[in-house]
Amino acid sequence: MKKRSASQRSFGHRWTTVVAAVVVFLSATCLVGHAGAEGRRVYTAPLDDTGRTAVYWTVDYGSRTVKFEAHFAGSGSPFDWFAVGFSDRGNHSGADFCVMWVDWKGVTGMLDTWTNDAGRISVDERQDCEEFNVARFHGGGTALTFTRKFDTCDDDRDYLIQDGTTHIVWMVGGGPLFAVEGLLVSQARAKGMQRVQLLKPETPQVKLPDKVSKIDVLASKVNIPAEETTYWCHVMKVPLDLSFKHQIVRFESVIEESSRGVVHHMEVFHCEANANSRIPLYSGPCFSEKRPYKTQVCKKVMAAWAMGAAPFVYPEEAGLPIGGPDFNSYIMLEVHYNNPGLRKGMVDSSGIRLYVTPNVRKYDAGVIELGLEYTDKMAIPPKLEDFTLSGYCIAECTAVSIPSAGIEIFGSQLHTHLTGTKIYTKHVRDGQELPELNRDNHYSTHFQEIRLLHKPVRVLPGDALITTCHYNTENRQNITLGGFSITDEMCVNYVYYYPKIDLEVCKSSISDQNLKSYFKFLNEWERQRTSPEQAVSVNYNEPEWTPMRSQVLHQVYEQSTLSMQCNRSTGERFPGDWENRPSTKVLYTLPPPARSCSGVPPSL
Repeated sequence: MKKRSASQRSFGHRWTTVVAAVVVFLSATCLVGHAGAEGRRVYTAPLDDTGRTAVYWTVDYGSRTVKFEAHFAGSGSPFDWFAVGFSDRGNHSGADFCVMWVDWKGVTGMLDTWTNDAGRISVDERQDCEEFNVARFHGGGTALTFTRKFDTCDDDRDYLIQDGTTHIVWMVGGGPLFAVEGLLVSQARAKGMQRVQLLKPETPQVKLPDKVSKIDVLASKVNIPAEETTYWCHVMKVPLDLSFKHQIVRFESVIEESSRGVVHHMEVFHCEANANSRIPLYSGPCFSEKRPYKTQVCKKVMAAWAMGAAPFVYPEEAGLPIGGPDFNSYIMLEVHYNNPGLRKGMVDSSGIRLYVTPNVRKYDAGVIELGLEYTDKMAIPPKLEDFTLSGYCIAECTAVSIPSAGIEIFGSQLHTHLTGTKIYTKHVRDGQELPELNRDNHYSTHFQEIRLLHKPVRVLPGDALITTCHYNTENRQNITLGGFSITDEMCVNYVYYYPKIDLEVCKSSISDQNLKSYFKFLNEWERQRTSPEQAVSVNYNEPEWTPMRSQVLHQVYEQSTLSMQCNRSTGERFPGDWENRPSTKVLYTLPPPARSCSGVPPSL
């Protein structure tokens, strides 16, 4: 079928009748009904901190398309223009937008556009915003719908919708316009950004056990500060007798309607202490000096939610164990409030609901930490656009810890701190790369959730798992060390699996011997004030980190032998010498994912 030109497609719809407006006024319901008839789920996320501007979407894996419906609040003008799109990091410049506009004659349409680094809008030569519709709400407001392919094959101008995080960007501006070409981002009267996971996995429905209790882990009337970013911690005691083993089989968010636009993500942590230890019932900023030191043991993730996330449901044969005679009954909720409008007077009691059953399933689920050891032996030089570190779970560790039948990994939570931009875990068997365990090419530390995998991954003894993190330190003046502080860095993939085994940590760092040799080289050959006798953190802070020196450090990390953590849940290592182990080599790599771009004309 011949493709219509941009001019032909841009004048396809007019504001015509009240009937059309009524249909779209109920569009969220219509979208739910339409998707339900086809067996698809409708997802939603707020686009601003009021929650009145929102996006709904459905995913069609058969046609590899996403159908979007954006709701914009306010009466505005009949000549307003609206833009919804995507960018790599949430910027409005260098973005891909679908723009709905009304010309001076009152004719409305949608154009596929892009913005350059200066924020100037240009119309794409290829138009890939499809199935466009738009109407006004009764009482003010606008809804627009359109469909986008995951991959339009327009590599020059269109955003590739992938697994992982997507930064949705939006704008609203005033008209009338004689053309969209040449509009500036700065001319929008309102704009914003939201992070979501668009491509949710298609998972079967899992029936809850007959006997199940709900534990609401909720903040308690928090006066949300008029600050852009707040991390709030709330410690509580589990209001349920867990003196014998139970299992968590599901968790979901509980969001107050008035807070829908500011509760960005949440996590529930177990306080890892003796059963009789009392943890202070602290409620306040997570990074406050007033936070009691004893609450620092509340760090083992039990549940995590982020905007747009559906309930997390465990496979019907497994559940996360909780309780028992040695179980400490204190848990902590951490809430990230995102308040870019600096709104005042908001009070919130949102949180996460855990579904817990005493009727334990066949398998206990477990969590294994993959990636880099929490240590200052790994570091990231400053002023770099991209620097990578890799942590290894080597074949020798899985060989002695995983049973012959293997384990089934069904979920994953990727984690870095502030400079992380991309994370992925490769799965290697006998030198052959297998399909990746998880990947997020647009990762943000401000958007973390436990995600179900599209397809469970079977890991066998002797397999290796390589977790790689990319970092951007262009705004850092000094080197960034590995560690626990939010200004330090991490590289972790918490994988959820069954049946539970003794292995809890399978992570690496550069071997002590290789690191000492590197600091000795810096001193003897480059006259830097490093010494094997100094602390690691001191040695890293001594050199002047030139681009060449940073590149050499990266090569040292890539070629070094490893210091391995192959640890049981008790903290003890599995038997063996885990120092100076060779890193995993990928001998046979996977080809890049197949694309259906044959017959698609290239961008002009």
